[in-house]
This record gives sequence, C-alpha cells and structure tokens, in this order.
Amino acid sequence: MDQPGGLPAGAAEPEEGRPARVPPEPDERPPVSTRQLLRWSQTLAGIARTGLGFTRSLYERERFEEVLRVAADIRVAAETGAAGAEDAEGVVEEWLDSVGEGIPGYVTPKVAVGAAVGNERGELLLIKRADSGVWLYPTGWCDVGYSPAEVVVKEVLEETGIEVEPLRLIALLDGLRLGFTRMAFYSLVFHCRAVGGELRPHPLEVADLGWFSPDRLPSPLAGAERWGPHVFRALRGEPVEVLFDRPRRPIWRGDPEAEAGSGPGRPGSPG
Repeated sequence: MDQPGGLPAGAAEPEEGRPARVPPEPDERPPVSTRQLLRWSQTLAGIARTGLGFTRSLYERERFEEVLRVAADIRVAAETGAAGAEDAEGVVEEWLDSVGEGIPGYVTPKVAVGAAVGNERGELLLIKRADSGVWLYPTGWCDVGYSPAEVVVKEVLEETGIEVEPLRLIALLDGLRLGFTRMAFYSLVFHCRAVGGELRPHPLEVADLGWFSPDRLPSPLAGAERWGPHVFRALRGEPVEVLFDRPRRPIWRGDPEAEAGSGPGRPGSPG
C-alpha cells in the first residue's frame, strides 16, 4: 500500500535534493545470520543485566527483566527455532542468577587465552574438543591470580601434556565475532614454543590432538580462515603484528561476517 504522496509503504521521506530510499522487497533482503542474532541477544542481555546491577527502581527492574526475556527469545530462536521458545525462561533465570550489584554487576566480556604452539618442524599443535568435535588450538579461561601467559602454560600442559614457553602475543580476537561461542569473550592468542613433555590428551576435554602442517589441517577447524595464515607466519619466525578485529563500518552495526570470515560454527567455550 502506498503512503500519502505516492511513496511506497516503508519508504523514507527524501531529504531535499535526494531521491526517496525504497526498502527492498522482503524476498530480496539478505537473511539475518545465527551469529548476528546471538550477538544482538548477548548485547541486549548485557545491557539489561548491567542495568539490574545498578538500579534501585522497581519500575526499571521490571523493564530490564523484560529486555532479558526478549534477549532470551532471540537466543533460543537463533539456536533452536521458534519451537524451542518454551526454553527461553530457563535462559532468563540463568542470566538473572548472574546479576551482581554495582561495579561487580557491570557485564563485560570474559577473557580467555589461546596457544599457537609450534614445534621444530613448524607444525601447529591442535586439539579436537570433546564437547563439540571441532578442532582448535588449546584455549582456556583466564584464572584469577595468574597472568595471561601463566594461564597459557598451565592450560596447554593440562590439555595436551606439552610444556611451552610463551614468546609473544600475536592476536586479540572477539569470540562472538568469530562465531566461536554464544558467550561474549575476548581471546588473547600467544605464539608459544614447545620445550618439553609428550602428547597426552586431557581425558575429559580433549577427544584427539596432534601436530599439523598447513597443508594437512584437520576438519572441522574453527576460524582457520581468520587466524591460520597469521599463526603459521608466526611459527615460521616471520615478523607479525598483533591481529585484531578491525572496527566495523558503521561501528557495531556493520557486518561482522564480512569483516571476520564466515567461520565453521560454534566449537564450544574455552576449557
């Protein structure tokens, strides 16, 4: 149905000297990806949980809790479709249980580390995660009381049996943007040198592991199109700058998939 003045429904009024912008037909619009829906859901949930951590107003609490319900609906729909909507209340309760008060309640991304471990043959140490069946370099959440480099040493030894020496930080990546997980986290990836130990997979977290050259990488391998060439340049001893996610254009609203590559889905959270 046309609007008054002859513009198609949904078209914006033109600025002086510019033609009207007519939105595309519904079947011409690009589909919204699961990754985008999860990012929007996590962003809304973070805003609402932070608000709940600071407000003293009952009215505001009710509004923030309603935002959480909308965010939960988006998340469940993205993961399971509309048929799973009844599970959304469980997501809301999970988020509400994590609400803090004041500064501790300000929701920020978690921090994880990753280890790009090389051997004397220039091969990369990869693990197959038991929870998802996806391959990736060793990762882990940062523990309180440890520096990021110390967590790297601890996690690689626990997950693989290999002793490492961290050499340099080579990447700082947004896990949500890469499609690694539905949880917001930043990953600090270190180039490491293997200095001892022997391959010994963690009995609960690692289904398989091994050393791999660039021409025989396992599959599915999470996000390799984004970090793979960069990591192998570092393993060869080439000078590399820290890889990071460039700002989207426009900020936040740009297409993260166009910026970061499509990725192979969700491999699971860092162990």
